[in-house]
Amino acid sequence: MSYWIEYNPNPDDRRVIDCTVRAVAAALGVDWDAAYAMIAARGFEVKDMPVGNGTWGSVLRRNGFRRAVIPNWCPDCYTAADFCRDHPTGTYVLGFWDHVAAVIGGRIYDTFDSSGEILQYYWYREA
Repeated sequence: MSYWIEYNPNPDDRRVIDCTVRAVAAALGVDWDAAYAMIAARGFEVKDMPVGNGTWGSVLRRNGFRRAVIPNWCPDCYTAADFCRDHPTGTYVLGFWDHVAAVIGGRIYDTFDSSGEILQYYWYREA
């Protein structure tokens, strides 16, 4: 089963280094421009770049998300596909080594199939 849904909300359909913007847009249900504006404004506040984990992560935190780490039983083998199988409902943002992607309803929303990427941490919306 494919867990991937091709998703690129970039208004110009560009495939640039904007995975944080795409993931935040999907997780918050806003368009690319709104997500970019939120992340850039937060980056300006904290004097950090929009791609900084603390910058876009605090945007998620301010919108009801919390961060969790992958359990230590298999920190180098737990993939995004594994995560989707284990989390068929809910909204998440997955953090990989150098990429992030949104998972909504057990499906990965990304510009490429990142289902084989190894997770480091994830954000989830608290009930």
